[in-house]
Amino acid sequence: MSATAPEAQDVNGPQPDLKRVMGPKLLLLFIVGDILGAGVYAVTGSMAAVVGGIVWLPFLIAFVVATLTALSYLELVTKYPQAAGAALYAHKAFGIHFVTFLVAFAVICSGITSASTSANVLAGNFFAGLEINGWIDAVPSTGVNVALAMGFMVLLALINLRGVGESVKFNVVLTLVEVTALAIVIGVGLYAVAAGDGDLSRITVFESPEGKGMFLAVTAATSIAFFAMVGFEDSVNMVEEVEEPERIFPRTMLTGLGIAVILYMLVAVSVVAVLTSDDIASLVEEGSPTLVAVVSQGAPDFPIDNVFPFLACFAVANTALINMLMASRLLYGLANQDVLPRSLGKVSANTRSPWTAVLFSTVLALGLIYYVANQAESDIVLNLSSTTALLLLGVFTVVNVACLVLRADGRQGFFRSPGLTPAVAAAACLFLIGPWVDRDAIVYQIAGALLVVGIVLWAITWMTNRGVRAKKTGFRDIEHMEDDPH
Repeated sequence: MSATAPEAQDVNGPQPDLKRVMGPKLLLLFIVGDILGAGVYAVTGSMAAVVGGIVWLPFLIAFVVATLTALSYLELVTKYPQAAGAALYAHKAFGIHFVTFLVAFAVICSGITSASTSANVLAGNFFAGLEINGWIDAVPSTGVNVALAMGFMVLLALINLRGVGESVKFNVVLTLVEVTALAIVIGVGLYAVAAGDGDLSRITVFESPEGKGMFLAVTAATSIAFFAMVGFEDSVNMVEEVEEPERIFPRTMLTGLGIAVILYMLVAVSVVAVLTSDDIASLVEEGSPTLVAVVSQGAPDFPIDNVFPFLACFAVANTALINMLMASRLLYGLANQDVLPRSLGKVSANTRSPWTAVLFSTVLALGLIYYVANQAESDIVLNLSSTTALLLLGVFTVVNVACLVLRADGRQGFFRSPGLTPAVAAAACLFLIGPWVDRDAIVYQIAGALLVVGIVLWAITWMTNRGVRAKKTGFRDIEHMEDDPH
C-alpha cells in the first residue's frame, strides 16, 4: 500500500513478498488447474440437455471467445505488470472510480458465485460416491444436499480464517488430481466405444427438447459453457511472481487454454458416446452428476466409479477455496482503498487473515445457496454457474474495450492482440450477456442483487468519507489493491 496512508501499511507482515518464483511449467499448471476446476463437472450435463450430441461445439465456441479475450489480457498485463487485473485496466482506461469499483466488485461476486457452484457440485458428487459404494441406500433429498454445500462453505471460511494463502506446489498437486479425474472419464468413454457399448455417431446429432433452432440452442449452451472456460484471467494476478513474464506469459496462457478445451471436448464426446439423450435428461432432472454416470455405465466391470466421485470432490474443492480466497482478498483490498467500509479490511492479529472480509463473503455465499435452493424448479448448479459466467462476461467486455482505449496511451508492451481482435472479443462477450441466450430470469436477478449490495456499501463509504475526511471515495493506490494480508 502507499506510504502516504499509514493505516494501510504493513499488510504483508515482516515476511517479504514472493517474487519471480514461477517458471513456464509452474505457470502452465497454475493456469490449467484454474481453468479446469469445477466447470466441466457442473455444466456438461446441462449443455448436453440443450444441444444433444454436439455438446462439444459450445465448448469450442466458448474457447474461441475466451481466447480472444485472453489476447486482450495478455496485451494489458505485459503493459501494466501489476496484480490488480481487470480493475487496474478499467481504471487506467476510463479513470472513473465508480466504474473501477463495479469491475472489481463484479470479480468478487463471480468468485462467490463460482465457489457456491463448486460447493453444490461437491455435495452432489459426495453423495453419489456414498451411494455407489453402498454406504447409503439412495441419494438424499435436495435439502440435505444444500445443507452439505452450506457446511462446506463454512469449512472454507474456517480454513480461510486460519490464514491459508495460495501455494503453487499445492496447486500442482490439485491440478494433477483434476487432470487425472478427467482422464478417467475420457478413458472410460474410449473403452466403452471400443467394447461396443458406446456410440460415437451421437456426437454429430443435434437435439433440442424445447424445439429451439440450432443457432439459439448452441448460443444458449455456449453461455453455459463459458463458466467452464473462465479462470485464465486469474493468472494475471501472478504476474509479479513470474520469471520473465513478458516472454513466457503469452505462450503459456494460450497453451493452458488449448489444453483445457481439448480435455473438455474429449469429456463431452465421452458423455454423449456413453449416455443416451434420455439418460442425460434424467440425470439433469434429478440433479445427479453426469460424469459419475459416465464412469459407472461406461466401465461397469471396473471399480473406477467407486473412487471417481471423491476425486471430483477434491478437484472442485480446490476451485471453491481459491475463489473464496480471491473474493476475501479483493474485499480487503477495496476496504483498504477506502472504497468499501474500512470494517471489511480488518486483519486478525494472530493469523493475519482478513477476517471480516472472509465472514462477509461467506455470508453472501450462504445466502445465495439458500435463496436459489428455495426457488421453485430451480437448477441450483446451473443458475449459480450461469451467474458466474454473466458477471465475468461483463468484466471481459470492459477489459476488451479498455484494451482498445489504452492503445492510445503511447505505452508499448511486449505483446499486442492482432488488429481489432479486442473489438471482436468485446462484441462476442456482450452478445453472450443478452437475454437471447435464454438464461433464467433468476440469473440476472442474482447478479443484479449482488452488485446492488456492493453499490450500497460503496455509497455508505462515500458518505462517510465525505463527512468525516472531507473527501470522496476513490482508489488511492490501484496498483497494489490486492496486496495480501496473509
